[in-house]
Amino acid sequence: MKIPTERLSNKKQPIRITGLLNKLLVFIMLIGFGMIYSCQQQNQGFALPSGGVEEGKLAFSTVGCDRCHSAGVIEWKGTNDDVHIRLGGEVATLKTYGELVTSIIHPNHKVARKYKDVATNKMGFSKMENFNQSMTVQEMVDIVTFLQSEYDLKPPADYYQPY
Repeated sequence: MKIPTERLSNKKQPIRITGLLNKLLVFIMLIGFGMIYSCQQQNQGFALPSGGVEEGKLAFSTVGCDRCHSAGVIEWKGTNDDVHIRLGGEVATLKTYGELVTSIIHPNHKVARKYKDVATNKMGFSKMENFNQSMTVQEMVDIVTFLQSEYDLKPPADYYQPY
């Protein structure tokens, strides 16, 4: 018995589409797994050593941060002509480790609005000295650890009143 070629072509068509859909599904799954795996890898590979609060207090003064800043028990050592910026205290949002590190290694990245007039020069750049060549990584990590311990989170007051 001879089977008409029309029936064969009709039967093969769904098989081809199903095979194509399966291949497409496998391809999409591979892309998805690749994206998930690559995202997990991005948080690996960069870690600074641990820091110490007491070592950070010492480094804060040794490096000369106290010429422009005071923090905790460390008093400002500047003169009347110097900028005085108090670090630490009660804040509505905590400074992250990354923000503090960035502020030290790249002072021009972000200057607080309330200090723009006194902490920047005429060109708008931070007056903070660049310590990248004179400060060790361990000193920076210790200073950041010390500064993090000086911030107290105090959420803003909630003035919401129910109806």
